[in-house]
Amino acid sequence: MKTSTLVLMASGVLVASIASFSVNESIGAETEDKKVLSKAQMEKFSKVSDIVLDKCMACHSRDYDLPFYAKIPGIKEIIEKDFNDGLRAMDLNLELVGVAKDKPVSEATLAKMEWVIKNETMPPAKFTAVHWGSKVTAEDKKLILEWVAENRAKYYATGLASPEHANEPLQPLPDKIPYDANKVALGEKLFKDKRLSSDNTVACESCHAFDKAGTDNSRFSTGVDKQVGDINAPTVFNAAFNVRQFWNGRAADLQEQAGGPPLNPIEMASKNWNDIINKLQQDEALTAEVKSVYTDGWTEKNITDAIGEYEKTLITPNSRFDKWLKGDKNALTAEEIQGYERFKQYRCSSCHVGKAIGGQSFEYMDLKKDYFADRGEPLGSDIGLKGFTNKDIDLHRFKVPTLRNVELTWPYMHDGTVQTLDEAVKIMGTYLSGMDIPESDRKLIVAFLRTLTGEWNGEKVKGTPVQK
Repeated sequence: MKTSTLVLMASGVLVASIASFSVNESIGAETEDKKVLSKAQMEKFSKVSDIVLDKCMACHSRDYDLPFYAKIPGIKEIIEKDFNDGLRAMDLNLELVGVAKDKPVSEATLAKMEWVIKNETMPPAKFTAVHWGSKVTAEDKKLILEWVAENRAKYYATGLASPEHANEPLQPLPDKIPYDANKVALGEKLFKDKRLSSDNTVACESCHAFDKAGTDNSRFSTGVDKQVGDINAPTVFNAAFNVRQFWNGRAADLQEQAGGPPLNPIEMASKNWNDIINKLQQDEALTAEVKSVYTDGWTEKNITDAIGEYEKTLITPNSRFDKWLKGDKNALTAEEIQGYERFKQYRCSSCHVGKAIGGQSFEYMDLKKDYFADRGEPLGSDIGLKGFTNKDIDLHRFKVPTLRNVELTWPYMHDGTVQTLDEAVKIMGTYLSGMDIPESDRKLIVAFLRTLTGEWNGEKVKGTPVQK
């Protein structure tokens, strides 16, 4: 009997999983692809491809054959639920033959594979009890962890961490990334220019204030005519590192993101770019600057390009945690280091990963428990990634926010309902990690999160720290 058939015999084996797949594995991918994966297609898994094919793919791929007993009432419902839960947690078919086939394995996927192997949660005990040969051996474990480290070092490490911290799932932020200084100077002016809005009252910085860590510390931002949306404004700091932009990933990059709010009817509410340009081109000095940077002058493309280029400078390195990662053993207290270890223990570092400590994947807010039913008050924004991809499988998936400067970027979650870091940690444990995090451990994790406040333009990021 095939492994892909055998896997469905055990109840509950598909719920806990390797990882939630990233947006690059979903957007534009053909989720109905039924092709059998070959080892050639598994090349990105290199030396661990045999392990992945034999012990992972059956639970985390759409290429499966239901067993004969899948039609038996009672068993049928269990099998269908377990299989669907497994696919929500990870669909390796998309990771390997979808849009990510020509890209490195995602940073979040590496972190999640590392976590389940280190914690020996995959394959699940119920499955290995039935299928004895499916257990990950010591040699399997060694190969997978080596492969994770190699890929992390090759594709994602910033090269700034000290040797003892080089393979951490979290990486130090670089001081800067390449940018065009002339475009940045223009983009800064446009970022602060209220003429991008229909009534000249709202600028980009209105919702992304630099004295509030790149946010507005409101549940929902207020646009022209005091209109209010239904999704929390994320920080603009470190957005350059996001795999895509907006909570639902509808913008591919910073430039595309910059083009959204000016024409959004409840944000800046301009009717079209011609209206915006007609106002801006009356400014002779600014028009001269635009023409010195862009030979074709005022265009939508040039405006959004300049703003996006400016946002590349909004990076906040040199947090105390960065300094610790770089080798300063005195940068963190013993309690804060314990908090970081708890952060990893409870799977937080599987999603909040990399140099931005987030922004690398899209996750289900209701992966382990129904967050939306428990919260109540349905919002249009709850649809998440599905609002962009129009795929049912993307319902309730959201881009993981960066945790950089998180003590200053309250309130939390896409719905802005969470007012404290303690509550945020508790919610993440319940609904995403599937773990009840006790108060003592939450206190340690919060202590660690407060070490993530960095610097901008050589000064500590400004804002009001959340109280708890």
